[in-house]
Amino acid sequence: MEQKINAYDNVLDLVGNTPLIKLSKIAKNFKGNFYAKVEAFNPGHSTKDRIALYIIEQAEKKGILKPGDTIVETTSGNTGFSVAMVSIIKGYDCILAVSSKSSKDKIDMLRAMGAKVYVCPAHVKADDPRSYYQVAKRIHEEMKGSVYINQYFNELNMDAHYNSTGPEIWKQTAGKITHLIACSGTGGTISGTSKFLKEQNPNIKIIGVDAYGSVLKKYHETREFDSNEIYPYRIEGLGKNLIPTATDFDLIDKFVKVTDEESAHTARDISRTEGMFVGYTSGAAWQAIKQLEIEGEFDEHSNVVVIFPDHGSRYMSKIYSDDWMNEQGFFDSVNTEEECKIEHVK
Repeated sequence: MEQKINAYDNVLDLVGNTPLIKLSKIAKNFKGNFYAKVEAFNPGHSTKDRIALYIIEQAEKKGILKPGDTIVETTSGNTGFSVAMVSIIKGYDCILAVSSKSSKDKIDMLRAMGAKVYVCPAHVKADDPRSYYQVAKRIHEEMKGSVYINQYFNELNMDAHYNSTGPEIWKQTAGKITHLIACSGTGGTISGTSKFLKEQNPNIKIIGVDAYGSVLKKYHETREFDSNEIYPYRIEGLGKNLIPTATDFDLIDKFVKVTDEESAHTARDISRTEGMFVGYTSGAAWQAIKQLEIEGEFDEHSNVVVIFPDHGSRYMSKIYSDDWMNEQGFFDSVNTEEECKIEHVK
């Protein structure tokens, strides 16, 4: 009998079903068991592959997206890459409005994937016509035959994770998960995943990670938008200067804020201890766990799942660049650059 060639039809068949990996070294002195849901194993190297594929396929099913159309999106980089990847396979043009805070690596990757990229100033208000939200909206309104993904205000963002990430984690932990730790930007990942997990076991504790300079933590606690919370910060894809409707704050038990500097060093620590080359937000997520451990959040029976959203290759010009780290003042008496020095043999 002739054997069939075992091959995928295209890269989109590889979206989802990412591995859960036990964190043994970096968590060796912590109470409980810690597991990383490593989203860099998606073909586009981030969790955003899930929403890009799901939202686009839903738009196709509803007849909103037709052959020859253009997909427009607002992104800090990862969603844009995923949208561009899906667009290539499905035959759509792709236009992306990107925050200037996004790393040069991410912007170069978007262009390499055939997307037209508009780089917009990061530190302007969300309703400023120069903001990446407003630029994407304007492009969509002016371009006939375009579809705006609008991940921050699209409920399908949550649905994608409710239908994939949540069930995967529940199955992979055999239902023994006690805590989910996830960064919150659009909020789709943490909200959709939490909705599924809470339906299985309402006692699972959901903890969101926010950045200093973002409004999410205070909004969760007070349900009031406080513009005084907003100031520039460096972490990409984490926190917001607006309230995304793709976030279901009722599903989140509490938020933890982390700093730019500690998150950057923690990401580098993960790479050096666990051999996982992770991105900036992964460092932020583990930094939150470090702070929660000090607060006594976990015990010997805790089974903690942390979502590592993307791959370190997207941050070569940022957190994995000693020059950039120095420019930010991130090397000090505690975190020195000596361990990362390169010696040139003459």
